[in-house]
This record gives sequence, structure tokens and C-alpha cells, in this order.
Amino acid sequence: MGRRRKSVEKIFRRRLPELYVCPKCGKNTVKAAINKEENKAVVICSNCILHAKFPVTPKMSSVDAYCKFIDGYYGESPKEEPFVGG
Repeated sequence: MGRRRKSVEKIFRRRLPELYVCPKCGKNTVKAAINKEENKAVVICSNCILHAKFPVTPKMSSVDAYCKFIDGYYGESPKEEPFVGG
């Protein structure tokens, strides 16, 4: 008789989300796309067509672009292009 074998616990690693919550309509439909060649980010809501385009640094990820978008929506807007609602 042997002893009972322990079950292996899987470690689930959290990944960064692809879609974020829109500050205008409240739905989980905001996508942040970064163009590394032009150093620009485009953040757009596919539900209410709220969007913004602004410059980014090479090390920024989509989460950083989304945070910059949220900061701009609530008052600290980027200097390049104003936010446009649909």
C-alpha cells in the first residue's frame, strides 16, 4: 500500500484585458490600439463611438493608453486632439 498522491495545483496567471470599461456608456467595449511606428495610440469605444488619439512613449502598453484616455475624459486631456463623442 502506498500513500495517496497529492494533486497538482495549477497556478492561474492573470492576463491584461483586451477590452476595457467605457467611461461614457459603462459597457466593456473600449479597445486601445498602439501604433509603435508612429508612436500614437488610438482608444475607441465600439458602442458609443467615443474615441481619442494621442502620442505615446515606446514603452507604453495598452493599459497605459487606456489610463491616459480615462484621465483625459475626466479632465486632464492630452494636448494633441480633443475627445470626440458619437
